[in-house]
Amino acid sequence: MVRMATRAAPRPGQRDLTSGPIASTLIAFALPTLGSSVLQSLNGSINAIWVGRFLGVDALAATSNGNIVLFMLMAFVFGFGMASTILIGQAMGRRDIDEARRVVGTAIGSFVPISAVIAAVGWWLAPDILSLLGTPGNATPLALDYLRVIFLAVPGTLMMTMLMMALRGAGDSLTPLWFMALSVLLDSGLNPVLILGLGPLPALGISGSALATAIANYVSLAALLVYIYARDLPLRLRGSELACLRPDPVRLRTIVGKGLPMGLQMIVITSSALAMLGLVNREGVDTAAAYGVTQQLWTYVQMPAMSLAAAVSAMAAQNIGAGKWDRVSAATRAGVLFNLLMTGALIVLLTIADKPALALFLGGDSPALPIARHIQLVATWGFLFFGVSLVLFGTVRANGQVVWPLIILAVSMYPVRLGVALGTYDWLGADALWLSFPLGMVATMLMAVALYLHGGWRRARMAGPPIGDTECIEQAEATREPGGALRPAG
Repeated sequence: MVRMATRAAPRPGQRDLTSGPIASTLIAFALPTLGSSVLQSLNGSINAIWVGRFLGVDALAATSNGNIVLFMLMAFVFGFGMASTILIGQAMGRRDIDEARRVVGTAIGSFVPISAVIAAVGWWLAPDILSLLGTPGNATPLALDYLRVIFLAVPGTLMMTMLMMALRGAGDSLTPLWFMALSVLLDSGLNPVLILGLGPLPALGISGSALATAIANYVSLAALLVYIYARDLPLRLRGSELACLRPDPVRLRTIVGKGLPMGLQMIVITSSALAMLGLVNREGVDTAAAYGVTQQLWTYVQMPAMSLAAAVSAMAAQNIGAGKWDRVSAATRAGVLFNLLMTGALIVLLTIADKPALALFLGGDSPALPIARHIQLVATWGFLFFGVSLVLFGTVRANGQVVWPLIILAVSMYPVRLGVALGTYDWLGADALWLSFPLGMVATMLMAVALYLHGGWRRARMAGPPIGDTECIEQAEATREPGGALRPAG
């Protein structure tokens, strides 16, 4: 006899995004996500301060090279996590917790093993990757030490990220905030201890910074898993449900089919950033360090838009699942408006206070400081427009349209951004590199608006198994479970 999938009302640990006022519901969901993103970025910034102050400019340039490589290697798997989150959101919109659990099981069972492969291959190829990047000579040994240790954190980082994304897809943006805070406290606290060798511990230098990140990720992951099961959160798998960890071919096909283009979007963004980093590295260590520090500040400028895009995507997915298209459009408009207000305020603040902010990383007398201030002034304003693109992409992806955002990003990152950087370099010098960022972002927004208004994305869909599928089904009264970071850059 075929048993029907459970359709239960929202439980503790999840937010119903299909009812209530749009703007206040969106901002209430987005603020914890913003808090998580700010904490994650603050963690990177604090670690950069420790590295820059204790180990110098060469080490700071080394971490910039190492982190962007790590992000690129994880991008594909992160795309699959995004696809899983959309499926979870749509299932929750239909009040189908069983389907959401099956998606979580397939995602974790399929892609966590991939993270172990990424870690092993990354360790082995680290010298070749840094050579391809043209990492400055003085920074290369440090970058290699940092990158090889940070690869040890990849499986824990991926598992933590996928669980936090799943939680947000289920409407819970608060739980990820608490465990991101735990990770940040551990990482930022352990950094000086392991770098300098405080107490009985040996001084590990830049490897200590990477080891602190690995320890923080694994401890926080263990604590999150304990919390999920202790609170019986809606997506947890227990008993016979653990069979869901065996990847289901139908769901896996959907996750891969939709996740691959989203992973490729991150690859496009990050490969463009790698190409840009190679151009920046040619300008010398001071410019490479200035660029790395400017990127630290850019992470904060992007945070509101990234959090709003995640919230809009989760809200859109749930409302698409519930068939409430009017709320999808209203959520998108609210997300764009909040982005303009919040991102615009941050850009103004950073323009006024850029010197003390940048001096935190470099010191007031560093030769890289005036370079970083110039980069910030020339390029940062473009994030106002890129934020609009992120919100619009979040909406169209929530209904399974993932190919056109990939095409738009490929065009804006390569023909536009790298075209400007290379094509005007002889005329503008290093300013060609910095101007290419806002010009590429404006191009992205114009194409994203055209996609949202005229792209036919409302006819797309996230394919999935029929509701009558019998695997891993149980009664709603018997059970429950999980959710973001990266990034990616994204």
